[in-house]
Amino acid sequence: MNESRPTELHTLHWQMSLLDNLDVGLLVLDSDFNIALWNNFMVNHSGLPSSRVHGQPLFHLFPELDTLWFKRKLNSVLTLHNPAFMTWEERPWLFRFKSYRPITGSARWMYQNITLIPLTSPDGKIRQIGLIIYDVTDEAVSRQALESANQELGKLSRTDHLTGLNNRGYWESCLQQEFDRFVRTQQPTSLILLDIDHFKQVNDTQGHLAGDAVIRQLADIIRQMIRTTDIAGRYGGEEFGILLLNTPAANAEILADRLRYMVETQPIPYEGEQLMVTISLGIAAADNSFTDYQSWLEKADQSLYQAKARGRNQFVTL
Repeated sequence: MNESRPTELHTLHWQMSLLDNLDVGLLVLDSDFNIALWNNFMVNHSGLPSSRVHGQPLFHLFPELDTLWFKRKLNSVLTLHNPAFMTWEERPWLFRFKSYRPITGSARWMYQNITLIPLTSPDGKIRQIGLIIYDVTDEAVSRQALESANQELGKLSRTDHLTGLNNRGYWESCLQQEFDRFVRTQQPTSLILLDIDHFKQVNDTQGHLAGDAVIRQLADIIRQMIRTTDIAGRYGGEEFGILLLNTPAANAEILADRLRYMVETQPIPYEGEQLMVTISLGIAAADNSFTDYQSWLEKADQSLYQAKARGRNQFVTL
């Protein structure tokens, strides 16, 4: 017995040394949420030594913790005797520790995954909870960067490079979705097609760069005058489409005339000159007579054709 005693103490010593120096946070809470174990990871990142936190209430030391939410988690582990897990996607961190990761130095705080483990006492009862805190900052920041890159690629894939508006493919898919929604809900929705009058003359006399300047200016005006719920896109060379959600034809006509007036009266600076252009617009409200979104688009195109046939610089609703 006497010979085994040093061995047991030695074993306990290196076990505690191992736990203390793992590159994860380890802490143990009793049933009153007082701290019973606080390893070096927690010391280094919190700045609080073990001697100061031992026996102290966790929520007094860290008042920024969401007390109600976290206590529900802890009590669930104590009551059900089952582990619980929290990921950084659920909450970026439990403890607001500064991040010192060399790869992801842009992150201000350490992203954390948390495991809560019910700890069995010698009498078989659960009176303590072990917490393991994993630093997953590199993984979290890399994932966010990837998602951001994917979102940017998605945006580029549906954006017209000259105007910054939606490109034809994406805008037309929105038109199809809105037509399907109209069929289901019967909410009034209007479509405006517009293009620049005598645009070929601008290209022929001023050059294609001047034409690009005119197209960009028109796109800017459209962007300024539509609502955030409206969907504008460049449909073809100098042709644009605007989808007006929950909007009857009468309201679409108000916007159309404002656009027409703004374009007519706003000069476009280009290489020391002031270019002036006008637009024609065709309006079509969604209607049950349309068999599909292409029928709707054709009606708006017919309206646009009529606006040009009647002298341009005007809108027509059919």
